[in-house]
Amino acid sequence: DILLGSFGYIIIIFIFLNLWNYIYSNPSELINGFTKNEMIWYVIITEILWSSMGSRKLSKKICNDVKEGNITYNLNKPYNYIEFILFNHLGDFLYRFILMTIIGITMGLISLGSIPNITIISTIGVIITSILAGIINTIIITFIGLLSFYIEDAHPIYWMYSKFILILGTVFPPSFFPGIIGKIIKYSPIYASTSAPAILFVKPSLLLFIKTIGLQLFYIIILLLLIHLFYKKGVKKLNVNGG
Repeated sequence: DILLGSFGYIIIIFIFLNLWNYIYSNPSELINGFTKNEMIWYVIITEILWSSMGSRKLSKKICNDVKEGNITYNLNKPYNYIEFILFNHLGDFLYRFILMTIIGITMGLISLGSIPNITIISTIGVIITSILAGIINTIIITFIGLLSFYIEDAHPIYWMYSKFILILGTVFPPSFFPGIIGKIIKYSPIYASTSAPAILFVKPSLLLFIKTIGLQLFYIIILLLLIHLFYKKGVKKLNVNGG
């Protein structure tokens, strides 16, 4: 299933390879601080992160659990529904991430013939920030699914979030956006969950790694607190309305 799903990823990378080859008149030309190779590697890494999520499946499952009442069967089980969903999906994310990374790096090497100048230490940094990025995305998508406690269908919210990820995270780095917009993006959860690990991959930096880790841990703590509070209120609302 994952291998067949990877064809969509391959098509996206192929399109952007041709797009950036057309935009850059010279491979060494800098556009908003990125060379052509850096820009293509950036898109490869961000697409790896987003394609590995299986986010539509997660959002749909939670929405259906709430709408169809399946979530009530989990309320009396000796585990927390939120933690069960998070860890179950992160397991899926990890093996998808490994497979998509192999495909993405292979495509990059075939197309560009080289990989950014990274070391073992910087590679470990990219892996750590990528896993934390996956955790942030999983929490956000779970939160979107839980909106079904309050609205009839949360799928439109997920659709909007995925388009924000596409435009503000996977396609363009924050430096491509004008003035204050780019600065806002650099402190947003979208940056922490997509752009930051990719920028760290193409432009390794200890300072960037520390800033990225700090931002990611901040969002993980805040979002976890928010989602547990939201879930408790949703369950209370469900009980008040008769289960």
